[in-house]
Amino acid sequence: MTHLYRINPDHAQTVLGINDDNTKVLTTLTGVEIFARGDELTLIGEEYELTRVKRTLDELQAMARRGHVVTRDTVKHTLNMVTETKRESVAGMLSQEIISRKGKVVRPKTRGQKEYVDAIDDNTIVFGLGPAGSGKTYLAMAKAVQALHAKDVNRIILTRPAVEAGEKLGFLPGTLNEKIDPYLRPLHDALRDMVEPEMIPKLMEAGIVEVAPLAYMRGRTLNDAFVILDEAQNTTPAQMKMFLTRLGFGSKMVVTGDITQVDLPGGQKSGLRVVRDILKGVRGISFQELTSEDVVRHQLVGAIVNAYDAWDDAQESLAAAKKARAEMAHHERADHT
Repeated sequence: MTHLYRINPDHAQTVLGINDDNTKVLTTLTGVEIFARGDELTLIGEEYELTRVKRTLDELQAMARRGHVVTRDTVKHTLNMVTETKRESVAGMLSQEIISRKGKVVRPKTRGQKEYVDAIDDNTIVFGLGPAGSGKTYLAMAKAVQALHAKDVNRIILTRPAVEAGEKLGFLPGTLNEKIDPYLRPLHDALRDMVEPEMIPKLMEAGIVEVAPLAYMRGRTLNDAFVILDEAQNTTPAQMKMFLTRLGFGSKMVVTGDITQVDLPGGQKSGLRVVRDILKGVRGISFQELTSEDVVRHQLVGAIVNAYDAWDDAQESLAAAKKARAEMAHHERADHT
């Protein structure tokens, strides 16, 4: 089928991309051929795919009108979202600005990220589960800074378990703080994107921002604070309980982690794995799952995540088949005796 689509000349370059890079993404993902001539696009393809492409172009034009930058990744995520969403405006969903600094705006970029951000607004404790690059920590940090600016909280507390992965703390050079610093560096880096770098030491000295290992949370009650626990897959069940029970009045907690990347030694059980079963259905607590579709780093990151998931599934199937064969052989030997 062939369809003529008219595009606003003022937004054509933003929507189509440099050298029509954005339309090439649409063609690759849908098979719809797109030919541009002035303010008119000729779309050739199957009816279902034409519908998706037309709606995607509508949303991209809406984003361009609002001044959003449209990249190849924007096109990909928008196409995915119009496929899942029937009535809601994707441009409206993705226009929610959390914070802005020096022209850089932090906002959700996928449907999963939007639901995650909304859950943080609507709940006291939110668990953000997902692979690397899905925005779970970065968006939580942005919401924390937003809450501080709005005076909803008086301080931000950022924490991670200092789990050794390959190197022993005792053999690393420097003082205890210098040894712990590499574990907390990702939180410092994210914070630096949200707050003027020269302000961070002043905020930390005043106790408005605190970055500390999880062990430092024991025995405390955290009132009027936005608390983020990162890399929570490396907590034990006892540590997870200890952290959650630090919650004080006027506070909000966000717990982030990836249960496929547990670094706990000796086969210890991850507190993040079991907490869902324990707290499922508790009012004021939300579990949000982010997937490879929410990965906003290089497009290969999503492909890598999917490849590892497929490999893990295959290994589990092989293990199950091996166990079944072993049990069958055991029963056969028992029958012969």
